[in-house]
Amino acid sequence: MLSHNYQYAAVLTDSLKVSWKVEDLIGGDKKLDFSKPFLPDSLAGVNGIKCLDAAGKLKLNQIRGNSYLHLFGFVEEFILPFVLEHTQKAVHGDQIAVRALVTFAEEEAKHMHLFQRFAEEFEKGFPVKCGVVGPAKDVAKVVLGHSSLGVALVTLMLEWMTQRHYLDSVKTDQALDTHFSELLRHHWMEESQHAKLDTLLVDELATKGGPDAIAKGFEDVLAIGGAFDGLLAAQQKLDLEALSKVTNRQFTDAEKAEITAAQVKAYRWTFLGSGLSHPNFLKTAGELSPAAAKKIGEVVPVFS
Repeated sequence: MLSHNYQYAAVLTDSLKVSWKVEDLIGGDKKLDFSKPFLPDSLAGVNGIKCLDAAGKLKLNQIRGNSYLHLFGFVEEFILPFVLEHTQKAVHGDQIAVRALVTFAEEEAKHMHLFQRFAEEFEKGFPVKCGVVGPAKDVAKVVLGHSSLGVALVTLMLEWMTQRHYLDSVKTDQALDTHFSELLRHHWMEESQHAKLDTLLVDELATKGGPDAIAKGFEDVLAIGGAFDGLLAAQQKLDLEALSKVTNRQFTDAEKAEITAAQVKAYRWTFLGSGLSHPNFLKTAGELSPAAAKKIGEVVPVFS
């Protein structure tokens, strides 16, 4: 149903060319540099906050870097069992497809380990403990309660989102901490193959399920997106608490409002708008359901 030239064999070949270990990127003498930002401002959205000085903006950027990877850990928590389920279903079929999906799952597990190691290094070096939403397993359970096609579409959206973050901003930002930037680069290297694999899964599920499954899948995309938006709002509040502690400031109501407005907007773009509006995701949506693509286009401004 979808127009693409992705094949399991080619994706597997490309995936096997990418080889890196978690310890190559973080730990030991590879320590985070807390004198530098972790995220480009296009994702962190801190530079325009007038009530913060340069030091405060840097701390908030680093807090956002920590939560960025924590929230990606949430994503991996539901992607891994989803991929494993479809690997099991494919085990008696095309063995190349099975190998490609097993590689997909192994890489997602590696990403979860990578994010955990980063969190440990961040906690060692940052002056205060930063709160994070959770537990991830509960969020994963809610997401996986939706239709398989809905989960596959959300996964595809997130994987294209990862590509956009790295290629549009991280790759060219020389001001970022080297180790954090390298972490995002290596994550992008593997996610570029995952986006192709997930396109294949979406195509297979949509072909098998037909119009009813497609309609339900896109309903689930919007439902999961709305739930995730609430999660982002909760994380933003925890970020503000951490910022207050690390800067030793009691923000006024007006200052809280300014910071919250900027951060809600940045969070929504980073985790929802940048994925939902990605040209490749919109192309897939348009080919499966022009009506669903139109609806997604209508909600994108809310998350931009």
